[in-house]
Amino acid sequence: MKSKMNVIVTGGTSFIGLEVISRLIKLDCRIWAIVRPESANRSKLPDHKNLNIIEKSLDELDTLTDVDKLKTPEKKVFLHMAWDGVGSAGRIDEGIQAENVKNSMKALKAAADLGCERFVFSGSQAEYGICSDVMREDGKCSPVSEYGKAKLKFGRQAEELCKGNMEYVHCRIFSVYGPGDHPWSLVNTCLKTFSQGKHMELGECTQKWNFLYIKDMAEAIVSLLLCGKKGIDGIYNIAGNDTRVLREFVEEMYECCLRTGSFTYGKRPPNAEGPASLIPSIEKITAVTGWTPSTPFKEGIEET
Repeated sequence: MKSKMNVIVTGGTSFIGLEVISRLIKLDCRIWAIVRPESANRSKLPDHKNLNIIEKSLDELDTLTDVDKLKTPEKKVFLHMAWDGVGSAGRIDEGIQAENVKNSMKALKAAADLGCERFVFSGSQAEYGICSDVMREDGKCSPVSEYGKAKLKFGRQAEELCKGNMEYVHCRIFSVYGPGDHPWSLVNTCLKTFSQGKHMELGECTQKWNFLYIKDMAEAIVSLLLCGKKGIDGIYNIAGNDTRVLREFVEEMYECCLRTGSFTYGKRPPNAEGPASLIPSIEKITAVTGWTPSTPFKEGIEET
């Protein structure tokens, strides 16, 4: 892995972003976090000598080339995670997602103009759409939600524009959980409801699912961001190595909460992506970087 690298990060105050920055600090990287002026989570960023904060809104990302501190001849990589409309309502909003693509193209241009060697983008499993087979990076993509369509659209445009100029790495992130996740996530909702002895209504939960603990997630992103190999361009699934029927995960969380509270299946409609199964292959990232998840689901739930 490349050490003491200059890393420009957008979306650093997000659930995933905060953990990635924490990991980069431990590796003694110099980090430039692009933070929105009105960010409510700015205070969550650690106070560290290697972490520099630059205030820019998403539609100003193309002006990063005006920041003198970033015009260093030292080696740089760019990690783009900032993306609006990640909740249920935003995922079906075509206007919000179109704006995300537009702003992400600005980030890509800035990265190229600043001389970054590699651009890493946080894509999503939603790009695959509804699948019943193993999800591999070279498989067909038929996204259902506007969110998935936008992630896929940007990825394809970015891959084409980066050819011969800058390495483009596209991370298809699956279901991540852990401390600091959105309070409305399935894991957090289950843990809160069960631990309070309340009742929870769930969907059928008969589809295959896959969870990845946040610390493992951050290590995966960083392994691609700082990988010393050349020519690692392409798409990488980032997921856990434990895939099973979703009900099994729900019932394991119930056991971790000492079987307090209760739940009923079949009472809620599917999410914006529909009743998809998650059956990811992570063979590619393991082969390229050596990364594999190390946190069992039960251990991650206890930490959460």
